[in-house]
Amino acid sequence: MNSNNNAVNKSTALLIATLSSFLTPFMGSSMNIALPSIGKELALNAVVLSWVATAYLLAAAMFLVPFGKIADIQGRKKIFTYGILVYTLASLLCALSTSAIWLIGCRILQGIGSAMIFGTGVAILTSVFPVGERGRALGISVAATYTGLSVGPVLGGFLTQHFGWRSIFLANVPLGLVIIPLVVWRLKGEWAAAKGESFDFIGSTIYGLSLVVVMYGFSLVPALPGAWLILLGVLGILAFVRWETRASSPVLNMSLFRHNTVFAFSNLAALINYSATSAVGFLLSLYLQYVKVLSPQNAGLVLVSQPVMMAIFSPLAGRLSDRIEPRIVASAGMALTTAGLLPFIFLNERTPLEFIVASLVLLGFGFALFSSPNTNAVMSSVEHRFYGVASATLGTMRLTGQMLSMGIAMLILAVYVGKVQITPPYYALFLTSLKTAISVFAVLCFLGIFASLARGKVR
Repeated sequence: MNSNNNAVNKSTALLIATLSSFLTPFMGSSMNIALPSIGKELALNAVVLSWVATAYLLAAAMFLVPFGKIADIQGRKKIFTYGILVYTLASLLCALSTSAIWLIGCRILQGIGSAMIFGTGVAILTSVFPVGERGRALGISVAATYTGLSVGPVLGGFLTQHFGWRSIFLANVPLGLVIIPLVVWRLKGEWAAAKGESFDFIGSTIYGLSLVVVMYGFSLVPALPGAWLILLGVLGILAFVRWETRASSPVLNMSLFRHNTVFAFSNLAALINYSATSAVGFLLSLYLQYVKVLSPQNAGLVLVSQPVMMAIFSPLAGRLSDRIEPRIVASAGMALTTAGLLPFIFLNERTPLEFIVASLVLLGFGFALFSSPNTNAVMSSVEHRFYGVASATLGTMRLTGQMLSMGIAMLILAVYVGKVQITPPYYALFLTSLKTAISVFAVLCFLGIFASLARGKVR
């Protein structure tokens, strides 16, 4: 490929990866703000309301690794293109939904599209950029993720307040329509590092079903069938691990975990970090709009303080991890994240907004220090041919973490609040569940510091 073409490809790949890194987190964080309005219009109880957020994460987590593998076999660009099409169509259908079932169904479709995008976006980026330039490119892509997270609450709050919650889904459609022609006409070449390998259908099925069973179990607890389902799902995940160690071309390469300490512990650290932080936005959005009676727009302005810190400091942290051992930077980030969670244990009706914003700023700064160095450590610890799988594995850790985080929140809401709409008589119970959830998250995050330190040296 001549250098001119190569330069066009690099800038196009970076633009596509950046736009797609923006798209899915924007959807997630703007959704959190819209949930009280959706709950009101469709008369949803607390548990069904959390399914509107969780269905998307669950579908994305189920399909991310399988699509990462299919993309390595069939071509990353092809899967990415289909993903953008599915995602854009699903966003339109979500905007037209008239019932909880329709909305949750379209959210699942949106999650599948998002898995196709996310499993391939970072892999295309790592295919196009050589080692020396990769840290910077990944830093920009991670910053776009945080920009999506940052713009989400503000824009989501503004759109919900002035044009209704459906406008959030409609806002995704033009962005999808911009990316499609870029990929088809401007991005030259195709990347299929595992052409000719077979696809592990059985492994993918066991994995997907296990995740569904665990999450459905979470929403049924404290009833006994819920506990049985969670146990069944965990057994399913163990069966999946056993199957993958024996499969001839596994969907998730277990030898990467077995023989690569940096890869294994960096992924574990990511899983813990996302499990401990992702539902904070969901819970605080409900707290600010129900208990503090803020408008969607003002709630969004409070919540934006966390992702803004992530967007500012992520590229810096990424560059820092090119110079200092990623383990050190990421572990410091995890420690700061733990410190950022603790203040939320003391929330009540009278907590000043300044206190909430200051805690979110600390949380965001810790997260920024953790995330780019951790991504850099994962991608630098594997060979070229495993980029697709490594990027999809890390993405799965993120989505599974986000899903577990929502699962923990959903479980605690189900135990304390139950299947009712969150109205003033239930605010005290809601506050108890918020504090309990945050306490669980803080303990998780503290344990994560040790997983991050245990990974060893990249260089």
